[in-house]
Amino acid sequence: MKKQSLILISFILSLNTFTNSSEINSAVGKAKVIDGDTIIINGEKIRFAGIDTPERNKVGHNFSKIKLKKKLGNNIISCLREPQLDPWGRTIAECFLDDESISSFMVKNGYACDYKKYSKKKIC
Repeated sequence: MKKQSLILISFILSLNTFTNSSEINSAVGKAKVIDGDTIIINGEKIRFAGIDTPERNKVGHNFSKIKLKKKLGNNIISCLREPQLDPWGRTIAECFLDDESISSFMVKNGYACDYKKYSKKKIC
């Protein structure tokens, strides 16, 4: 009986560790759009991995930002964080609306460029 209890406790602890680990690597919530490749979820600034959109005051900035806002709407977004931050301290992540990669959507529709140096050819 004691052995079964120990096995059950070990299983529960490992399950709890897995849950906490996946929570650390993901961000989920409604997004505030900053520009075509950056959002904020629950106060965390997240830069989409592997894509680039025009910077503020550049041609196309507002266009990509508007298209991203329209795509995301008021939906729940889930992001899988990469291990390191970008040079400006932002989280880098692959984000999804349902099962669709937001980065792929932005590139395939011409609202963003595949940032080949960082995308690892996963965008297109």
